[in-house]
Amino acid sequence: MELLNVNIPNWSDMGNWIPEAVLCVGFLVALIGDMVTRGKKPVVPFVISVFALVTAGSYAVAGLNNPGLAAGLPIMGDLVVVDGLAAFFRILFIFAGLATVLFAWTSEEIMGRKRENKGEFYALILMMTAAMMVMAEARDILMLFLSMEAVGLVSYVMAGYMRTSLRSTEASLKYVLFGAVSSAIMLYGLSLLYGMTGAMDFAGIRAALVSGPVNGFALLVVVVMIIAGMSYKIAAVPFHYWCPDIYEGAPTPVSAIFSVGPKAAGFALMIRFFYTTLAAGPDAAASVGIIHIINWPLLIAVISAVTMTYGNLVALRQSNVKRMLAYSSIAHVGYLLMGFLLLTPAGLQAILFYLLVYTLMNLGAFFFVVAINNHLKSEELDDYVGLGFRTPWAASMMVVFLASLTGIPPFAGFIGKFYLFTAVLDKEWFWLAILAALNSVVGLYYYFKVVKAMFFTTPLEGADTSPLKLHWLQYTVLAVLAIPTLVLGLYWGQFKDLADQAIAAMTVGF
Repeated sequence: MELLNVNIPNWSDMGNWIPEAVLCVGFLVALIGDMVTRGKKPVVPFVISVFALVTAGSYAVAGLNNPGLAAGLPIMGDLVVVDGLAAFFRILFIFAGLATVLFAWTSEEIMGRKRENKGEFYALILMMTAAMMVMAEARDILMLFLSMEAVGLVSYVMAGYMRTSLRSTEASLKYVLFGAVSSAIMLYGLSLLYGMTGAMDFAGIRAALVSGPVNGFALLVVVVMIIAGMSYKIAAVPFHYWCPDIYEGAPTPVSAIFSVGPKAAGFALMIRFFYTTLAAGPDAAASVGIIHIINWPLLIAVISAVTMTYGNLVALRQSNVKRMLAYSSIAHVGYLLMGFLLLTPAGLQAILFYLLVYTLMNLGAFFFVVAINNHLKSEELDDYVGLGFRTPWAASMMVVFLASLTGIPPFAGFIGKFYLFTAVLDKEWFWLAILAALNSVVGLYYYFKVVKAMFFTTPLEGADTSPLKLHWLQYTVLAVLAIPTLVLGLYWGQFKDLADQAIAAMTVGF
C-alpha cells in the first residue's frame, strides 16, 4: 500500500527489527520502573536495561544467519534496511551499551556516593543504543535526519546528567548549541539535494544524479554541507570544538559511550549515504562522473590529515587524562577517515575492523578513568603517579589499552592500523599514509606519559600510596575489554572476516 509515494509499514517488518523493538520497549519499561519506585531503587531500571540489552544482543547475533542479509531487507516503509552493515553495527552498539551500563553502576558520578541519584540513565542508554542502530540502517534522508537527532537529543540529556555540577551543565549547553547549528547546516544541504533530485531514498537520489547532467557547484555545496553535519557527529576538524569540553564536563561513563557510539554511528551513516549515492552501487562506473565533478575523496583526505594532526598535537599538551583521551579520539577519527576516502571495499572493511578494535580499547581507557575517579576524585595526570603499585591489575590493563591505542604490536590497535594503512597504500595515497605514521609516533609520547606516571614516577613525599580497592564489576568489565584487545592482536581472522562480510553484504554492493 502506498500513500503519496510513501510505503506504509506493516507488522511483518517487526520480525526483522526485533533488537530495536526490544530496546524501545525496554526504554519504556525502565522509565516506568523508575517512576513506580520513585527513583529510590535504581537497581530496577539497571536490571531492566541489562536484560533488554542482552536480549537484543541475542537476537542480533541470531540474525547474522538470516539469508536475507545478503540482499538487504528494506523495512518500515523502506525507510531503513537490514543488511550486513546494519547487522555488524547492531552488535557493536549493543556491546558498547551493555559495557557502559555495567560500569556506570559502579560510578559515583552517575549513581552518587549512596546511590541517591535516579536510574533514568539506564533508560537513556537503551534509547541511545536503539537510535544509533537506526542510524546504521537508514536508507532515506528523512530517517537519516530523524535518527541523528534522536541520538543528539539523548546525548544532550546525558551530558548534563550530573544536575548539581556546573561543569556538566555547561557541557550539555555547549552540546545543544553546537548540535543545533550543525543539524541546521546538514538539513539545508539535504533539502538542496532533494530539490536537485526529487528523491528522498538513497537509491533514488543516485539514480537521479547518474541519469542526467549535474550542476557541479550545486552538488559541491550539498556535499560540503552534509559532510559538515556528519563531521560534527564524528568530531572531525573543524567541527570538533564541542568534543573536549563535553567529554571533560560530562560524567566519565557518558564520555566513554560518546567516544565510541555516536562516532561509530556517524561512520555507518556516512558509509551508507556516500557510497550508496555517490560512489558505489550496482553500476560503480556510472558514479565516476559524479566523483570527478566534486572530488569529495580529496576533501575527505584533507579533513583526515588535519584531524589526526590536530588531535595528536593538542593531546600532547593535556594534563587532564580525560581531556587527553578526548583529543585522542579526535585523532582516531582522522585515521578512520583514511579508509572512508578510498572508494574501495578494502577501505570500508578496514574501517569496520578498526571501529571494533577502537570500541574495546577506548571504552577500556575511559572506564579506567571512571574507576580511579571514584577514589581520587581527580582526572589529573599528576594524581596518577604510583597507580601501578596501588592497583596493579587495573593499571596493567590500562597499559594494554594505551599500547593498543598507540598501535604497538602485538595489540589489536596495531592490526587495525595495519589494515587501514595497507588499504591507503594500495590506492597510492602515500602522503596520507606517511602523515598517519608520523602521527602514530606522536601518539606514543602522550599515551605513555600515563604509563610513566603510573609505573616509573616516584610519588611525592607524604603522598597517599595506600592500595586502591576497585569494585569487582569494574575488574570484570575491564578484563572483558582488555583480553580481546590483546587476543585480537594475535588471532584476528574471524573478526576481520565479520567486517569483510558486513561490507560484502551491504545492500548496494560494489
